[in-house]
Amino acid sequence: MVQRVLSVSFTHVLRTLAVMLLPLSFISLIAWATAGSATGNTSDPIRAALWLWIGAHHIPFSLTLSVGAPGYLSYLPIGAIVIPFLALRSGFYRAINKLHMDYHSLDSVRIIYASFYTAILTLLSFFSKSPSVAPKWYLAPIFGFVIAYAAAFSASRGTKISKALILASQTVALALGAAFICLGILIFTHLKTVNNLTTVLQPGIFGGVLLLVVSVFYLPNAAVALLSYFLGTGFAIGSGTNVSPFTRVIDQIPAFPIMGVIPESTSKLALIAVALFVGLGAVHAIRNLSSGNKSLFQSSLLAILLVALLSYLSSGALITDAMGAVGVSIWKTTLAFTVEVGIGLALAVFIPVLFERNKR
Repeated sequence: MVQRVLSVSFTHVLRTLAVMLLPLSFISLIAWATAGSATGNTSDPIRAALWLWIGAHHIPFSLTLSVGAPGYLSYLPIGAIVIPFLALRSGFYRAINKLHMDYHSLDSVRIIYASFYTAILTLLSFFSKSPSVAPKWYLAPIFGFVIAYAAAFSASRGTKISKALILASQTVALALGAAFICLGILIFTHLKTVNNLTTVLQPGIFGGVLLLVVSVFYLPNAAVALLSYFLGTGFAIGSGTNVSPFTRVIDQIPAFPIMGVIPESTSKLALIAVALFVGLGAVHAIRNLSSGNKSLFQSSLLAILLVALLSYLSSGALITDAMGAVGVSIWKTTLAFTVEVGIGLALAVFIPVLFERNKR
């Protein structure tokens, strides 16, 4: 039985890898052939495909730039995580159907499946390095296992998620959803600037399609940055920069389409959104009151951790020292969310208690 679980899990992990790597290899090969290189060789597109796949797991890269200066790439698109997640989810679902309940524990199958995938991801991250690009392979076990296990968990039928986690996810999703709506409005109202930034790049037809895909993958990063902006802490577009309702310290905007929505000046009116976060905290408290104080504490803590995780995933370095800080400040965003939502939560909990005391 164990041997069959191992065999089926490993087979479907390999199939999942093929589903992801073959299209990426095709894209890399076309890009390599289109760009042309006097010093390139046929192994370059294969490595590029591996790096795209590794980067989709949010694993950062150390770089050696053409001028000999060191570089670092950790500002990676959150949206790209959906590629390995959906592929792994589909692969695990097929593996479970193949096993026909021939296993002792579903969780053990998840662990075996995730472990196989993580091992392959780690090995390929280590051996795909080149003199100029080196993935941080020691982070692969963390990101790989979490993504693979989460995908396997979501593919399983009858899985139960704690109510505290559901409520925390809904609270954060509500805030992030509002940020996405505002981002969509900003893109529409700044369409000319976005178009101008696209024109500057002159990507061509194939490059334009790739640029569109990359821009879509970076939309969650932009939404988190906008969320931080409305919290009052803002975000950075390079070392020593800050864009918030209070300050706008930035020299120039990078030539990337989504950057066209960056506010052109400070706006104290944006701080009105703070009241919405306070209201979000009140709604969060009201939804948890029926479950007791323990559930309220757990869901609030999980919501804070989710915001911290999103802040981490949506920030990082973008190759050069000048772009060494892009995105939100993890601790500032998390702290602002905790304080503002916490105020609303406290008001929703204690105001009814005070009214009850006054009635007595």
